[in-house]
Amino acid sequence: MKSNLENADKIVRVLVLLGALVLYFMEVTSGVFGIALIVIGSVLLLTSLLNYCPLYSVLGISTKRKK
Repeated sequence: MKSNLENADKIVRVLVLLGALVLYFMEVTSGVFGIALIVIGSVLLLTSLLNYCPLYSVLGISTKRKK
C-alpha cells in the first residue's frame, strides 16, 4: 500500500466523522440514516489512519505531494 493521502485530506475525513457523530447524538439525524453516516465517517477515519484510500487508487487520484 502506497500512501496517497495528504494531511489536509486526512483532517477533512476526521471532521466528517465528528460532524456525523454530533448530528447523531444531538438527534438531528436518527435511525438508519444516522447510523449510515457514522459508518461512512468511520470508514473515512480508518482510511485516514492508514494513510491510504483504496478508492483513490482505483481512480488514480493522489493528494500526496511528490518530493
